[in-house]
This record gives sequence, C-alpha cells and structure tokens, in this order.
Amino acid sequence: MDAATLSELRRPRSYPAVSVLMPTNRRAPDNRQDPIRLRNLLAEVRRRLRDDPEVPSQEADALFHGLERAVEDLDPADAEEGLVLFAAPGGEVHTFTVDQPVEERVVLDTTFATRDLVAAYTRRTRYWLLVLSDNRTRLWDGRGETLTQVEREGFPMAPESLDEAVVGRSAPPSIRDANAPHQLFVRRTVEALEKINARDRRPVIIAGVVRAQAWFDEEAGGKLTVAGRIDGAYEEAAAPVLMDLARPVLHAYEDLREVGVLTELEAARGLKRYAAGIKEVLPLVKEGRGEHLVVERGFHLPGLRGADGVIDPLDDTSPGRVEGEGVIDDVVDNLIESQLDYGGEVTFVSDGFLVDHDRIALVTRF
Repeated sequence: MDAATLSELRRPRSYPAVSVLMPTNRRAPDNRQDPIRLRNLLAEVRRRLRDDPEVPSQEADALFHGLERAVEDLDPADAEEGLVLFAAPGGEVHTFTVDQPVEERVVLDTTFATRDLVAAYTRRTRYWLLVLSDNRTRLWDGRGETLTQVEREGFPMAPESLDEAVVGRSAPPSIRDANAPHQLFVRRTVEALEKINARDRRPVIIAGVVRAQAWFDEEAGGKLTVAGRIDGAYEEAAAPVLMDLARPVLHAYEDLREVGVLTELEAARGLKRYAAGIKEVLPLVKEGRGEHLVVERGFHLPGLRGADGVIDPLDDTSPGRVEGEGVIDDVVDNLIESQLDYGGEVTFVSDGFLVDHDRIALVTRF
C-alpha cells in the first residue's frame, strides 16, 4: 500500500461501504481459530446487510459475495497482526494485512474504516533501497525491518543494448564513450524510480559502486531525497543482507532528520506558530490549522468523545484499556487521521525525543 492508495481509500463511497477488521495470529496453534472468527464476521456482514432497509437485496448479495471471494484468496502464510477487508457498491473489494492488532468489528458507513491502515502506514519507517549494478538494478520497498523487492515500472531492470538505448532518445554528448550505455541505464532507472516515488514519497538509500552512484546523482539532479549510501556491489545480495547494511544508514538519516525537526519546532515557537502537548495540539488540528505534526512513535492515549463531539484526552497513566460509551481507543491516531484529512504533514520521532514538548508538537499554518 502506498500513499496514493491510502488517500483513495479514504474518500467517501456510496452507502454501504463495508469494513471488516479482525485481529489475526501469525503462528499455530493460535491461528487455527482465525478462519472460524472470519466466517463469523462474514455472517454478521450478511445479516446486517440483509436487515438494513437502505440496502437492496441484490446489492447486499453482491457485497457479501465479493468479500467471500476475497477471503478465499487469502494465504495464511501472509498473516500479520490484523486483517482488513473493504467492499463497496460497484464491485470494489480490497484486502490488507497490518502489522499491529486491530479491534474486531464490522462497519457499514459511507467511508471505509481506514484508521488502522493510517496508523500502520504512518507509524512505520518507510524508504526505498535502490541497488545499482551494470547488469541489473533492483528496487526494494523498505518498511521498518522488512524489505520486499519491487516488481513494477520495469524493476528489476536490465540494460538495453547501445543501439536500442539511443533510438528515440537524445544521446548524451559522450555517446561514443564506453560508459554511455551504463549512463543511459541509470537514466532509465532514475525515471522509473521517480514514477514510483511520485505516488509514495520516501527517502532513498543508494547501494552500488562509487561510479554508479555518481551517475545516479547526475541523473537524479536533487529530485529525490537520498537518505544515505552503501558502497559496493550488491547485485545478488538477499534481503536480510541488504537489511543489515541499510539499518545503520537509516538510523543515521533518522537521527539527522530528528535534529532538523527540533530546529523547525524551535523556529515555529519563535514565530508563535507552535503548540505542544495533546490538549493544545488537538483543537488546532481539528480546526485544520496543523502544518506539521510531530509525534513520538510510541505515543498512544485514550480519550472520550462528549455529546457535543469534543474529544477529551484521558490521562496516559490510566491503567489498561478504557471501555464505555464515547471511548476513543487512541486519540493520537485519531489526530493523525485528521491532520492527513487537512493535507498536513506527519513525522514520527523516537520515543523520548520530544520530552520537552510533552511527546507531541505542532507547527501551525497561521
């Protein structure tokens, strides 16, 4: 899932947009109950659709059967901590697994219940790892401690012959140079990466020999954010090897980025465009005044929604899970979703990094 897909999922649908969310287990024997729980949830979907006077019976059947087909295609080997299913009129069906637990529920509304997807997407470090080589260039989708090879927009990418590369393209001045085919190959690589990054902007880690990295810099021209570099030839390296190499590079980038965030917050404070602490930040974000929300990665907080719709955050020392009418499991996730609704930026930092800002801070638009 990328940023563009998440944005598309969050737009309004015709009623009923059906959301099915269920916590899952990665391993046996706990995962043996998952199919039973999922069948029970689908039975609840069917009952609620059939009992809803606003839903024609033909539409109810179509939505239910679409979810049934999606469930049949699920592979238990892909299970994570949660399963999310969406279906909407017109045959629209989506299936996602998330790496954090979700609350089991069925929701019929004019929008999909995307909050858990938003939380999973925003709280996990995401980056691209580009492995350059003369023979084959690979792009990896980095999400936290997981690397998955990208297989779209021509990746993994092999070079064209010189004749094929020149036809229909403007050749560089050094076309007769022996390096020309490699430079053209890097140009194709950069163009493909830019297309992918346009849908889901992330920092890029570059792996390759120094010569290939120099060609990349020349072609990219500063249009991509380079998080760091891994020197050497890693064309055939497996994901675990690349992850070990990328981890310190990514940590160094995150450290620098966090220092930059602190500088931005202090500048905003001087301009009187700053707020800190959940009780100061919450109303400003809900009014659409948030430009850049900065949150500690592990900050979660329950809350209560009053009869007037106003959310009152609870003390984070409240033991256990809070339950009851009007309870919001996590005000912080709710806040993040509102920030994205208004087109604002969200940045997560290490736990303890915002100790002087009460764990959450906001740069306001005005």
